Amino acid sequence: MDRSQPVPPRPAWYVVNAFAAVWLAIGTTGASAASVGETAADDLPSIWAQAGTPLARGADPAAPRLPDEPVPGAAQKNYVLPAVEILGFSFLLNQYNRHFSDDDYKSNIATIRHNLHSSWVVDSDPFRTNQLGHPYLGSMYHGFARSAGLNYWEALGYTFAGSALWEIAGERTPPSRNDQVNTGVGGTFLGEALFRMAHVVLAHDEIPPLWRELGAAAISPATGFNRLAFGDRFDGLFDSHDPVHYSKLQIGFSSTAENNAGQSATDLKRNELLVDFAMDYGIPGKPGYRYDRPFDYFNFQATASSANGAENVMTRGLLVGKDYELGPDYRGIYGVYGSYDYIAPQTFRVSSTAVSVGTTGQWWASKDIALQGTALLGAGYAAVGTTHSTADNDYHYGVAPQALLALRLIFGDRVSLDLTGREYFVTRVAAADRGGHDNIVRADASLTVRVYRQHAISLKYLGNRRDAFYPDFGDSSQTRATLGVFYTWLGQDRFGAVEWR
Repeated sequence: MDRSQPVPPRPAWYVVNAFAAVWLAIGTTGASAASVGETAADDLPSIWAQAGTPLARGADPAAPRLPDEPVPGAAQKNYVLPAVEILGFSFLLNQYNRHFSDDDYKSNIATIRHNLHSSWVVDSDPFRTNQLGHPYLGSMYHGFARSAGLNYWEALGYTFAGSALWEIAGERTPPSRNDQVNTGVGGTFLGEALFRMAHVVLAHDEIPPLWRELGAAAISPATGFNRLAFGDRFDGLFDSHDPVHYSKLQIGFSSTAENNAGQSATDLKRNELLVDFAMDYGIPGKPGYRYDRPFDYFNFQATASSANGAENVMTRGLLVGKDYELGPDYRGIYGVYGSYDYIAPQTFRVSSTAVSVGTTGQWWASKDIALQGTALLGAGYAAVGTTHSTADNDYHYGVAPQALLALRLIFGDRVSLDLTGREYFVTRVAAADRGGHDNIVRADASLTVRVYRQHAISLKYLGNRRDAFYPDFGDSSQTRATLGVFYTWLGQDRFGAVEWR
């Protein structure tokens, strides 16, 4: 090869350049699809200057604006930008996987044509890939759409379509319906919570602007990406309505109190270092706050473990509902909730994307004692690892009726007691040909005592039990319980109690 001659770019690089040019031209118009052609493609430098930068976003809102820079609330949603971003992101992810993973990602025109005419199947990719990786991929799609000004339902459509695109064109293997549920639906439940939490960080005026932007980008990378590229152009399209929210960050150790691994080949670690974050957003009771949009109320929790990485990622939010009150001391909401759960104690693992009916409320029992709670009953599409599992792709899918009861008893601004119980019954309905069923119960109890300002100490008990039956293995059970002590950073002193009297 004559190295004195320039090497022509690879076809993939042409595609990357084309996506970048189209994305920049579309996004910087700050308008709907109808206005895409109104921007001259050869004037990208001046357009970029008008799009806003991280430094510009930290400027005084009263400062002079460029002539065509929209004022807050005057921006228009952009339907084309997220479509281009989803296509570009999927293309880059496919390129990464085909170079650093296996041949399953080396798709081409022939495999796309074959997948378009194939029946949808249940695949057997590793549990974490399907049940955690795919929902997170869906959250990226959702974040691109939401941060371009689209509402939740519009973003769900983009996420669902992006997932179908990946199943057909991103992989050589036949499209899988379990991935479509996890990415296209579960991804929106996870993505909406991340999008809203990113905006909670952005609204914290006491945090320096740069750290606000970095924090929001860490929570919702798609949101951070669009803010880096287009500044606050789309900010006026999302108004949080200033919800009451309560968060806590816990760092500590837990030790095994009870363990029965059953037939599992798990290498159990008795002691774990844990980092846990939880947030309640839109807690009922604030005067004037309404629940007109999906996830105007939601709960989010994620726990990282030194033993097995992600111990859990769970979110539930009100999709459609309304508020109500019972007497002078109770305020609540009721309706249809969407939830995504990923739970992986060391002895087994379960994940579910579900829709439930239920209620969330707060009752003032006395002047200083408040009780908050959520009760849900619904069904989802779930996956659970088998008791004898020795491989990462050995697990079972099925329709799963499920229930949740969560309570928080708040004593003034000093003490809170949190109790949460969950149950999943993973049936053989819509399961693979192996059949079988599982019943899983998880109980979480936490006592938190505030020591000084936002600093607190927590004691936590976490119990997990799984009872399973498979025709080829019979009945079996697994249990695991832990006790832990944690330093807790509270989001606010009163543990999220909402005062309306």
